[in-house]
Amino acid sequence: MYTDLLIRIKNAQQAKKLSLKMPYSRMDMTIAEQLVSHGFIKSANKKGRMPKRAIEIELKYDESGEVGAITDVRFLSKPSRRLYSGYRELKPVKQGYGLAMVSTPNGVMTANQARKEKIGGQLLFEIW
Repeated sequence: MYTDLLIRIKNAQQAKKLSLKMPYSRMDMTIAEQLVSHGFIKSANKKGRMPKRAIEIELKYDESGEVGAITDVRFLSKPSRRLYSGYRELKPVKQGYGLAMVSTPNGVMTANQARKEKIGGQLLFEIW
């Protein structure tokens, strides 16, 4: 689940790890690819074959290696409470410095992409 992915990334970053591995799922891989494209992690690669497929994630830090690219994560939808939003209600996160992910009928995408394609969906999380 994407919550486990994000918490593992955040914990590994706070422990100053260079990379981490976690079990593969298609949703986790698409979220990791979105995080790579928006500069929150360096790379995300699929390793191995079924049944032991894994995602190898390389973390991103600043020039000094002290501060990670991810400051915090806020989960919007929870198993007990799902939040849905139309494309008109999707707003920028942290005045445009953050990223919101939305699960739409066309797949998982950022809130900006969903707004451009005029598609609403389930709000997953915000990251900055």
